Amino acid sequence: MAKSRKPAQDKAANRAAKKEAKAARKAASKQRRSQLWQAFQIQRKEDKRLLPYMIGAFVLIVGLSVVGGIYAGGFTTYMLIPLGIVLGALVAFIIFGRRAQKSVYKKAEGQTGAAAWALDNMRGKWRVTPGVAATGHFDAVHRVIGRPGVIFVGEGAANRVKPLLAQEKKRTARLIGDTPIYDIIIGNGEGEVPLSKLERHLNKLPANITVKQLDALESRLAALGSKIGPAAMPKGPLPAQAKMRGVQRTVRRR
Repeated sequence: MAKSRKPAQDKAANRAAKKEAKAARKAASKQRRSQLWQAFQIQRKEDKRLLPYMIGAFVLIVGLSVVGGIYAGGFTTYMLIPLGIVLGALVAFIIFGRRAQKSVYKKAEGQTGAAAWALDNMRGKWRVTPGVAATGHFDAVHRVIGRPGVIFVGEGAANRVKPLLAQEKKRTARLIGDTPIYDIIIGNGEGEVPLSKLERHLNKLPANITVKQLDALESRLAALGSKIGPAAMPKGPLPAQAKMRGVQRTVRRR
């Protein structure tokens, strides 16, 4: 009897585990849909062109698929119309995503911590160390390690950021030898890179080192550490009016 009872218990436990996993997936999916809907509602209120663009793209693509189906005739008609609906919905969703992303970057631009936030949210194998150097005014330099080599990204007033960049490049060059070092200042001035184009700019840099060299480089640069530490940096963009006296004092002490 004991032998027959154990497989039955195992089956019951497996069913319960599967049921729990299914419930968890459903809950996560529901939460994602809820967040997406909330994001859409916020974006729709702020961006008056969003709905016209989305509806226009959907109607245009469906219309073209209908015309193409009628022109082709036969079974192709019944294939193109559903395909046009799916494609139209996909393009409308892409438009929403692009405009929402653009809106987020526009709001973040010029705010303290915006560059660090943008770097942390990049896709790809980038190794980001925020706040390797900073001033009491919260101008900051962030270090990025990737296939191009080492990239220093500065945010804040250019006249204060440039000396910080020069110092970091100098002390890093002593340690990494011939590995290429790049520097970028976030902004809209001459020679600066807008926040919304930062990821694109980094992806355009040439691949100068291998993944194996990248890992070794990261280990070597870990020894340099940070002059202020990530704990002193804001976790995301801070409004210009935010009270940062305590954080600024922390930076000065370090």
